[in-house]
Amino acid sequence: MTFVAFLATYTLFLMLLIAAGAWLTLDRPRKLELLVAGVLALAVLGVLIVAMSAIWTDPRPFVVDGLAPAIAHAADNGFPSDHTAAAAAVAGLVLAYRRRIGIFLVLLAVVVGMSRVAAHVHHVPDILGGLGIGLIAAASGITLARVAMRAWTARQSASRVS
Repeated sequence: MTFVAFLATYTLFLMLLIAAGAWLTLDRPRKLELLVAGVLALAVLGVLIVAMSAIWTDPRPFVVDGLAPAIAHAADNGFPSDHTAAAAAVAGLVLAYRRRIGIFLVLLAVVVGMSRVAAHVHHVPDILGGLGIGLIAAASGITLARVAMRAWTARQSASRVS
């Protein structure tokens, strides 16, 4: 396996491990909030990926140029890059709770995207779309989780008073 194929395949798993480590450093309420944000972001991410892939079709580079990809891959629609979208979502989620680690993860998300281009399984627009979709999903998940957590806390406080 080449270094490019290794990065394109396994960097996302490294990101998930780093994100889990960052999650462990949070206090209990923020751990719960980040967990809820992650679940909601995953749902938003899935919807956005399906919707955007239906709107924009981009044949994979190895289909267009005939060069063999560094990673075995189906010759399906390349837009958006699912790996890059997931990496950006993870990075965006962590960025909201641990800024320095989140910035590092954003850089790793870019590495995921660049390696997917170098591996001949995506074009640059697929990567840019994946980055944008992932960050939008993360922001949506965080916003929805914070609203839900505030409502839950208010309901808990109201039930204690009555």
